[in-house]
Amino acid sequence: MNAEEKRLYKLKANVIAAAGNPIRLAIIDFLKDGEQCVCDIAVHVDGQRSNVSRHLGVLLKAGIVEQRKDGLKMMYTLKTPCILNFTKCVEGVLREWAKDAAELLNAL
Repeated sequence: MNAEEKRLYKLKANVIAAAGNPIRLAIIDFLKDGEQCVCDIAVHVDGQRSNVSRHLGVLLKAGIVEQRKDGLKMMYTLKTPCILNFTKCVEGVLREWAKDAAELLNAL
């Protein structure tokens, strides 16, 4: 593997790591329906605004979300909605795990 490939894998891992948190995954899922203010996001994930803002900062830095100010409210939207394809893929992996586990249990 050359240096450019290593750098690309590191960048990809950074994006995956940014999304790889239960609260951040919930935020991503919530934003699939469109732009939301941080106050509504906090209610949805049952979190404190300050904590949700930190999570949004990680997603922002990774390029997953973008923000804009609307008066006193900070609004967030998915900058790269293709992240939803990744979360659907993860759900597929979980379905396969469940199927494999069920088959194993049925064989007992």
